[in-house]
Amino acid sequence: MNETTQTQGSLRSEARIVRGALHRLRQDLFVDAFAFRPMLPLDDARVKGWRQWVPERLRRHVRWAPHIAVTLFATMVFLLGLSSTGDISTFRTLFSVGFCLLVSVPIVITLFRPVGAFWLSFAGFCLALMATAVDLGPWAEMSFTTHLAVMTLVVLRTRPRLALEMWVVTIGVGGALAMPAGVSDGEMVPMALFSAVVLVSAGAIRAWREERKQVVETQTVTAEERSRRTLLEERATIARELHDVVAHHMSVIAIQAEAAPYRVEHTPPELATSFATIRENAVAALTELRRILGVVRSEDPDAFVESDPEAPQPTLAHLESLLDSVRGAGLNVEAVITGATRQLPQGVELSAYRIVQEALSNALRHSPGAEARVEISYVLGGIGLRIVNGKPSRLATPSPGAGHGVLGMRERVQMLGGEMTADHTEDGGFEVAAFLPVSATGEATA
Repeated sequence: MNETTQTQGSLRSEARIVRGALHRLRQDLFVDAFAFRPMLPLDDARVKGWRQWVPERLRRHVRWAPHIAVTLFATMVFLLGLSSTGDISTFRTLFSVGFCLLVSVPIVITLFRPVGAFWLSFAGFCLALMATAVDLGPWAEMSFTTHLAVMTLVVLRTRPRLALEMWVVTIGVGGALAMPAGVSDGEMVPMALFSAVVLVSAGAIRAWREERKQVVETQTVTAEERSRRTLLEERATIARELHDVVAHHMSVIAIQAEAAPYRVEHTPPELATSFATIRENAVAALTELRRILGVVRSEDPDAFVESDPEAPQPTLAHLESLLDSVRGAGLNVEAVITGATRQLPQGVELSAYRIVQEALSNALRHSPGAEARVEISYVLGGIGLRIVNGKPSRLATPSPGAGHGVLGMRERVQMLGGEMTADHTEDGGFEVAAFLPVSATGEATA
């Protein structure tokens, strides 16, 4: 009983496998067989390397090289077929011309309707076998060669599993027609083996191309995710730093609102209530700031820039100590300050300091042995920064975070409504230039 049950289960499994194979065969070769699937021209990146070897007048056509090659091959097949044609007035000659078209046109059709091209080429192959049986000409070898070329192009254009499906259809039907055509097994077996080797190779190439494409797409997605994660981390860092700036002003507001009623004799109740409301809102805002800051810090506790989280945020007044530390690390840097030095809002001071710090860090990391220059210009309406370094005197150690510092600087500048440029200089160095606007009210209350 158990053996019978196992046998029935095995038969059902085999039946499911056969039904699945037939379903895939139907989906691949019969459903929308003549659907329009054009082959796109090559990407500029793929032809960039060898475009320079092509004459200038033909360079704009390089992207269509596969289409041109397939068309030339089809033309060559047609002309070779016509070369064996005799007197055009005979029926054999007319049949030869039609047959040459039938075996050469599907080669071109693979560029637009690959599965449909297989069926047209397969029809030509079957017609050649039948023509051989009635002695209309030795077309079997020619049709088999062109049909194999069409199947190879179809596999390279679609998916690897079509190689097996087309081979089974071709060898199955071709074997049935070979006997009346007088083609012996000694001829069919080598043709079947040779075609199998060619189609398996084409399927392997197609599978390798698909795998490489998936790898490139995965790498692209990974790079985008890494860039996005870096951007979010930088924004979180900026949020942590600006917390102290905002918290300071909110604390002042709360203290002033609490003390104001005691500075005026006989304070009206309405005014005292307003001051109390102001203080309550300021305290609530401080509580909310501390709560959000706690969430940000808990996600990345090591991302705090300073070694002491309780230390005050740096400003441009600390610039000289920053330059001393950079010089101690081996970077020869000079600083030039123009304009009337004045105190700016804490957020602007902090961002300006961080931009200079990051630019000098990038110079240390990517331009070892170079000299750097920091220019700070106090102008009407804001502050201008320019950090430029020369060409490195030795090779830099590869850094996996290349470009992330510039991203953080741009975030700070955009947050303040400023402008920034960062690019290589003509002598091989790097320059960062930024302008941070300062409103008149913000500067007056700084």
